[in-house]
Amino acid sequence: MSFAMFFLAEYINMVTVSAVATDLFLGGWHGPFLPESLGWIWFLIKVGALLFFYVWMRWTLPRYRYDQLMAFGWKVLLPLSVDQPARDRAPACSTFGL
Repeated sequence: MSFAMFFLAEYINMVTVSAVATDLFLGGWHGPFLPESLGWIWFLIKVGALLFFYVWMRWTLPRYRYDQLMAFGWKVLLPLSVDQPARDRAPACSTFGL
């Protein structure tokens, strides 16, 4: 029973994230071709589209182990983030002759 509750909570989280993303980034209930009173239909269409994309990406992309993610973070992302200020400064220095 607890295993089923875990998966149920995971899918409820997906629906909640899709609904919040629809409200914040996709215009919520606003859409063409329908009056404002039927905006809930647009909202459900947008949430369904986000859920489809979310599930599609989840089924398509591989899952990485925790140690692989940590190695990627330490070996790739940390050096990139440390070097980022120099890469941001380079165009300005070359343009202004500094």
